Amino acid sequence: MSVNASSRIDLQVMADLIPAGAKVLDVGCGNGELLELLRDEKNIDARGVEISQRGVNECVARGLSVIQGDADTDLVYYPDSSFDYALLSQTLQATRNPRQVLEHLLRIGNRVIVSFPNFGHWSVRSSLFFKGRMPVTKDLPYSWYDTPNIHFCTIRDFVVLCEEVGAVVEKAVAIDGNGQKIGFSMPWWFWNFFGQQAVFLLRR
Repeated sequence: MSVNASSRIDLQVMADLIPAGAKVLDVGCGNGELLELLRDEKNIDARGVEISQRGVNECVARGLSVIQGDADTDLVYYPDSSFDYALLSQTLQATRNPRQVLEHLLRIGNRVIVSFPNFGHWSVRSSLFFKGRMPVTKDLPYSWYDTPNIHFCTIRDFVVLCEEVGAVVEKAVAIDGNGQKIGFSMPWWFWNFFGQQAVFLLRR
């Protein structure tokens, strides 16, 4: 599977974790880029939930089955184990209750894949330390006053959250600023310092 050059690298990593023919729910699916890839290249039963009407319209224009909904309030209506995979790409940090959202995803999907920007990356720390200002980077592109992100977290923070909700990490990938994967053999502190974003495959 491949994505075009303008695509986020985490979408490629997420797509590679999902087997052909799976039933997938993408929560916060945006414009439907990942769902379209999964549907067209892996014959996946792709469904989505997106909070913005613009995003829903773009998904429908792609021929995707997407409804408007809020991850914080609407996941409660999905039955247990109703999907093979539940996805949350670059959305966890924008939810009001990340722990509750993650718990619902683990209930809804037999496997859960989460990607998020790492607030512990060295460039973020450097901006805070040397400039004394909230960072603006490729993966955190908003100024502090207009960002949709309300719960910044580091890779280590997410690992602790997984432990607290009883999620098993089956696979994890950290991605550096050049879009390269950081080896799984590296310790968490190394990922936390050099990983610009991360992708986790989880199960109960």
